[in-house]
Amino acid sequence: MTRTSPASHRSRSRGERRPGYLAAAAVFAIGMAGTTLPTPLYGLYRDEIGFSELMVTVVFASYAVGVICTLLLVGNHSDVAGRRPVLLCALGFGAASAVCFLLEGGLPALFTGRVLSGFSAGLLSGAGTVTVLELAAPGRKSRAGFAATAANMGGLGCGPLLSGLLAQYAPMPLTWPFLAHLALLAVAAAIVLLLPETVPHARPKGRPRPQGLYVPPEVRGVFAPAALAAFAGFSLLGLFTAVAPSFVSHTLGIGNLAVTGLVVFSMFLSSTAGQSLTGRMTTRTALPLGCLVLVAGLLLVGASLWAKSLPLMVAGAVCGGLGQGLAFRAALTAVGDAAPPAHRAATVSSFFVVAYTGISLPVVGVGALTMWLGLERAGLTFTACVTVLVAATAVRLVRHPAPTRGD
Repeated sequence: MTRTSPASHRSRSRGERRPGYLAAAAVFAIGMAGTTLPTPLYGLYRDEIGFSELMVTVVFASYAVGVICTLLLVGNHSDVAGRRPVLLCALGFGAASAVCFLLEGGLPALFTGRVLSGFSAGLLSGAGTVTVLELAAPGRKSRAGFAATAANMGGLGCGPLLSGLLAQYAPMPLTWPFLAHLALLAVAAAIVLLLPETVPHARPKGRPRPQGLYVPPEVRGVFAPAALAAFAGFSLLGLFTAVAPSFVSHTLGIGNLAVTGLVVFSMFLSSTAGQSLTGRMTTRTALPLGCLVLVAGLLLVGASLWAKSLPLMVAGAVCGGLGQGLAFRAALTAVGDAAPPAHRAATVSSFFVVAYTGISLPVVGVGALTMWLGLERAGLTFTACVTVLVAATAVRLVRHPAPTRGD
C-alpha cells in the first residue's frame, strides 16, 4: 500500500486552501479597471496636448482594436498554455499601459497605452472569465457566472470612479490614477501566483495557434442570439462612455472630474445589479427582457441630450446599465455552459470579439459626427441607431428564443 508522506499531505492541504473563484474575479476586476481608467482624463489630455473631440474618441477606441486583435490571435491560448500564464501576461500589458500614460509623451504614448490596454483586456476577457468559472465548485457555478460578469462590468466601472476621484482631489491628476493602478496590478499578480491551474497538462511555452473566430458547431444555436444581445448592450456602453464625459464638462459646464467618473460608474454599477437579477430567471426570459430595458435606457439618454439634463442622463445610465447587465450575463452564461471544455476560452473569446466590436463603433462614430453636428445632435443620431438595433434584437429574441443546454 502506498503511503502518503507528511510533506505531500501538507502540500495538498495548502493547495486546498488556495484562493478560489472570488480571488480570480478580483484579479479580473483589477485588470479591467485599467482599461477605463483614462476616461475622465481625456479632457485634461486634450487641453495639455491639444487635439480635437474626434481624436479623443479615436484614442479611446484604439483600445478596442487591441482587444479584438488579441481575441482573434490568442483568444484560445489559455486552453493550451494554462490560465495563470495568460493572466500574468494580461496584467503585464496593463502595467505597460499605465507606464505609457505616466510618460505623457503626447498622442503616440496615448495610442500605445490604449492599444496595450486592449491587449490586456483581450487576454482577460477570455482567460479571466473561464478561470472564475472553472475554480468554482459544482454547486457554485451560478454564483461564479455572476462573479465573472460582475468583475468585468464592475472593473470597467471602477476605473473612471478611481481616476475621477484621484484626478479631482489628489495632486498630479495625470499621475496618481496610474500609480494607484500599478499598485493594484502588483497585488493582482501575487494573487494569480497563488491560484491553482485549471488546465490539465498546461504547456506555458506552447506556441499560440490563431484560429480567428471559432464557435464549435454544437454552440452555434446558442451563440448567435447571445452575441447579438451582447453587441447591442456594448453599443450602449460605447455610446455612453463616448458622450457622457464631454456632455458633463462642456454642455453642463461641470468641471468636477469626480462627478464625471461617478456618472460613468453609475452605468456599470447598474449593469452589475442587472446581472444579479439574471440568476432568478431563465436565459430565455433574461435576454429579451434585458434588451427591452436597454431600449428604455437609450430613450432616457437621448432625452437627456435633448433636454441637457444631468438627472435624465443618470436615469438613462441606471436603466440602460440594468438592461445591459441582464442581457450580458444571460448571454455569457448560455455561451459558457454550451461550450465544450477544450474550446471554452476560444468560444468565450469569440463572444467578446462581437461585444467589443459593439463598444468601439459608436465611440468613433460619435466623435466623427461631433465635428459636423455638434455633441448633442451626434449623440442623438447614434442613440436612435442603437435603439433601433436593440429593439430589433429584442424582437428577434422574442420570436426565436435562445436555446439553452438541454433544449
